[in-house]
Amino acid sequence: MSVETFLRDYWQKKPLLIRNAFPDFEPPVSADELAGLACEDDVESRLVLQNAGGTNWELENGPFSDERFSSLPASHWTLLVQAVDHWVPEANALLEQFRFIPSWRIDDLMISYATKGGGVGPHYDNYDVFLIQASGQRRWEIGGIFGEDSPRRDDTPVMILPEWDAQETFILNPGDMLYVPPRLGHNGTAESDNCMTYSVGFRAPSHADILRQFTDYVGEQLKSETRYSDPDLTLQSSPGQILQTDIEKVRSIMTTYLNEPDLLENWFGEYMTEQKYPEQSGPSEDAELYAVEVLTEYLEDGGLLYRSEGSRFAYREKQDGGAVLFVNGIACEISPDSVDFARALCDLPAISAIDVPTREAQEVVTELYNMEALYGEE
Repeated sequence: MSVETFLRDYWQKKPLLIRNAFPDFEPPVSADELAGLACEDDVESRLVLQNAGGTNWELENGPFSDERFSSLPASHWTLLVQAVDHWVPEANALLEQFRFIPSWRIDDLMISYATKGGGVGPHYDNYDVFLIQASGQRRWEIGGIFGEDSPRRDDTPVMILPEWDAQETFILNPGDMLYVPPRLGHNGTAESDNCMTYSVGFRAPSHADILRQFTDYVGEQLKSETRYSDPDLTLQSSPGQILQTDIEKVRSIMTTYLNEPDLLENWFGEYMTEQKYPEQSGPSEDAELYAVEVLTEYLEDGGLLYRSEGSRFAYREKQDGGAVLFVNGIACEISPDSVDFARALCDLPAISAIDVPTREAQEVVTELYNMEALYGEE
């Protein structure tokens, strides 16, 4: 199946099972390494335990200790570790396989490890997800479209759908992949021990978040003196009435900012490249800062620069032929002479000297390197 066919017929429309999507798949993260990550303070992790009948559920949040893992029961539990791509370069490289979707839409790679019978129950997500079976076997049931008004159990620490009627069932083996569109109910259960599933999730901000974030962004740039005004006010027969002309003034306030050149465009680029864990980013106070000449010499000697795991890059082209580069929620104007550089920086797995031909590009690369959004080969 071509990417074009998938996007046309399946993306956000219906599920798709792809057998042997990753032939001879070698998981870049082992079960022990996953448990080690779950013991780290900076890593988001969860344990979900259930009884054999699937009637009682417990949720624990990490970080965990070695002793906690050694005390777990023999079956019916799941370890979930979020954003593994932020910490393991080989896991981050797996996301390159999904760049047929705009990269600013990719959220992270979550890995789950389950013992036999383990799962998180029937549920739905508000975003697209690709489920890659890395080891062991998992039974996936899918069926029904759900939303906020759908019944859900209120006696469990995780969101579980109490009314579950599977319409299709698949057993996934290592290398198989299941695509699940938003709001489609699904339920995964480990059919064996050592069941590892890689979940590639996508960002899908709600309309509520988009409106709140944009209005906050605009509001932060306005002076308190910028207010509703009505110098053309005339006497009206009913002082309690809100006239349509008043509403149109308010509507005009809204549309003015929506139509202001570059305002919405730059906000969206900054918003969609904000890091998942911004508190973990940036150089330390004693980090060494490199000069443009030093980094340029490194590139000219054959060195490569890579996007740091957890960093987000995007760009947009402008009508004047230039571009705006967005990195980790920061916008940077790019002249027409360096647009190809911005495109290479966002699209290629690594950039070399040939991709950084202008002084402007060299300065931008140096700044990104010093803020640890880029790194070189050791």
